[in-house]
Amino acid sequence: MVTGLTAFVTGASQGLGREIAIAFADAGANVALAARGDGIYETAGLIDDPDRTLALECDVTDESAVESAIEETVETFGGLDCLVNNAGIAGPTAPIAETTDDDWLETLDVNVIGIARTVRAAETHLRDSEQGSIVNISSIGGKRPYPNRSPYAASKMAVIGLTRTLAFEFGPDEVTANAICPGPVEGERIQRVFERRAERRDVAPEDVEQENVANLAIEELVPPEEVAALAVSMASSEMRHVTGQDVNVASGGAWY
Repeated sequence: MVTGLTAFVTGASQGLGREIAIAFADAGANVALAARGDGIYETAGLIDDPDRTLALECDVTDESAVESAIEETVETFGGLDCLVNNAGIAGPTAPIAETTDDDWLETLDVNVIGIARTVRAAETHLRDSEQGSIVNISSIGGKRPYPNRSPYAASKMAVIGLTRTLAFEFGPDEVTANAICPGPVEGERIQRVFERRAERRDVAPEDVEQENVANLAIEELVPPEEVAALAVSMASSEMRHVTGQDVNVASGGAWY
């Protein structure tokens, strides 16, 4: 159960982050909605429970903004129990020879260092919780080849390594740390990826999507609600000895 706990969800303005935030609220948790976009207010409206939601404009690349958002969450709800690091960017769609240092630095800053910033800001509060947990959103892109997506793939593999390390750093205080590795998730973000791939190959985005799902055991994109349900489960009282794991929700798109 997560009833009465407080979860801080990054990237909560749209897509998967929004679904995760709603799932925590539906399960009875207080939810801080953090993102750099004003979609957090729409997410809060969808939850429609002002006493249990807090919308915070927060860019995970800004250390002071992250620290302020965590502190406001603790002041509002009296503590922090779960940190869901969902904020991320797709990075460039290009062969590595066409990527730049700036491409790499931007992707790693959001997808990896952004997690480190939120964990540092939340550390004391998570250790003080009786049911502390960290849930990092990685990707099967960190486990299998992702041609023309090298900064993204490298960043998501780094998230897995970071998660395993956090599990052991926080384990003595019984704080769990796990990663979820989604496959292609239904929504606008994956459609933009398909469009960029299609443009490079001069084919239709629908063709790229079909190629992707044809390689899955279940030939469908992943519903975001299934990823959200797993995030809530990882923070629950029933999963206190599941830690250091990276779990695929990928329609069979990865096998380890």
